[in-house]
Amino acid sequence: MSLEKVIDCLKRHKSFLITSHANPEGDALGSELAFYNLLKKLSKRAVVVNEDKLPYGYDFLPKKNIIKKFRKNMQRIEFDCFVVLDCSDLSRSGEVYKINLGQKPILNIDHHISNQMFGDVNWLEPNSSSCCEMIYKLYKKLRISIDKDTAISLYTGILTDTGSFRYTNTTGFTHRAVAELLRHSLDIIEIYKNIYENIPFLDMKLLSKVLPRMRQGAGGKIIWFQIKRSMLKDKKSSFDLSEHILSFGRAIKDAEVVVLFKENLGVKDEVRVNLRSQGKIDVNKIASFFGGGGHKAASGATIRGRLDQVRKKVLAKIREALDKL
Repeated sequence: MSLEKVIDCLKRHKSFLITSHANPEGDALGSELAFYNLLKKLSKRAVVVNEDKLPYGYDFLPKKNIIKKFRKNMQRIEFDCFVVLDCSDLSRSGEVYKINLGQKPILNIDHHISNQMFGDVNWLEPNSSSCCEMIYKLYKKLRISIDKDTAISLYTGILTDTGSFRYTNTTGFTHRAVAELLRHSLDIIEIYKNIYENIPFLDMKLLSKVLPRMRQGAGGKIIWFQIKRSMLKDKKSSFDLSEHILSFGRAIKDAEVVVLFKENLGVKDEVRVNLRSQGKIDVNKIASFFGGGGHKAASGATIRGRLDQVRKKVLAKIREALDKL
């Protein structure tokens, strides 16, 4: 789908409901806020609704208060286009997609290779570093100026989805886009600290319990961690430790795939699985096998079953992929 068709969609409609995936992170939040600002500059009406509240560490985002948490009475919201950002599958938006009971046209903007192309208008760029990078391109195509608030949101999404510019999805275009955003004198140190160096003490204690239980398989090519429900029973973690845990695993010599298994607190016998690859193994294929998806080097899935059962199945699938190298 061409960018021109996305622009045509924006011109044809007057009011928009914007959402992204459940448990949003930097790219989801940044792209929502930047897209909201773009619509306002086009004199459009817009509202942002997410399944979950603003996650810990993102209070610094400008206009964060425009993001509303989903409530069941939101069917009354009026809009004529339903916008889904950074979301490979409509169901990943949680209950929010049910607001669109009137079946208004769906605009789907995403960079996940596993995207299900569920929109009436689909703009998919798997080679883009992030959804925020795509929204940046939309600003440039429309020749709409990027203000400082928008620059902060776009920078946040690009920063987080490139692993602080360490992942292979970081391109020359990514750096050129960021160079333009930095003209707004962004406090990049403060942004980084808010996202990555803001761990509450109790969460750090939890991290100290998880790391010693690290295990390896396939001669050290697989590194895996797990967080049992019992470790979280006294307190819901306020900070998402997943990226920190996975980063420790990626730093280990000879590791090809790193996996985090985490029992979901709210649902019995359900496990969230996060996978990271050093590049040789396509973890999107592994996640897709279990009903999830994402990128070649970073994917995830939510799998029904006991922790030990899920772990055995996922590790076996990873070994299959390693055997084909």
